[in-house]
Amino acid sequence: MTIELWSAVRLSLIVALLAVFLALGPAIAVGYLLARRRFPGRVLVELLVNLPLFLPPVVIGYLLLLLLGRQGPVGRWLEWAGLRVVFSWTGAVIAAAVVSFPLMVRACRIAFAAVDPRLPFVARTLGASRLRAFLTITLPLAGRGVLAGAVLGYARALSEFGATILLAGNIPGQTQTIPLAIYAATHQVDGEGVAWRLVVIAIGLAAGALILADWLDARQERHAPV
Repeated sequence: MTIELWSAVRLSLIVALLAVFLALGPAIAVGYLLARRRFPGRVLVELLVNLPLFLPPVVIGYLLLLLLGRQGPVGRWLEWAGLRVVFSWTGAVIAAAVVSFPLMVRACRIAFAAVDPRLPFVARTLGASRLRAFLTITLPLAGRGVLAGAVLGYARALSEFGATILLAGNIPGQTQTIPLAIYAATHQVDGEGVAWRLVVIAIGLAAGALILADWLDARQERHAPV
């Protein structure tokens, strides 16, 4: 493994971790909202949340590029503030966070729906605020499902390619993650060996994350109230 390949592996792990860190809080909020609330526009919220699952990743990347580019409605303000998203590792984090967000929301929604709503209600009748009841009752009971969603999001962020290459580019040592490095290796002479090594690493990382998610799901089912 060369320094460039190790750089791609390290960057992939960092990008995936930061993507989960960026998206998990909003995923918990949206998942709880969809699991426990009925409100006007709920169908539209579900559509927007799940859209990245059905659109090609390159479409997501193109939309992010329009939004966060130098002439985009958000990008021009970022440019004014001295922040650069396009063709930077920050862009890779944002792209990975967006495409993994629906998976985390879905896992959080299922986890919150499985919690008996009478439990936080009892806590509120005893004087707890809505926020305290959520933090001390609902969230801990749904914790394993939320954690499983974070692991699934991490696995999806590790495999992100289409949105990343459009928003962050494929710059070795700066934005080149494992999928991008594999893509680059397949366009090089005698790059097959490099590609296979990265493929094996990617399979190992993804399999480890999915095994962990399944284990957490199994633990949640065993500890679920009958």
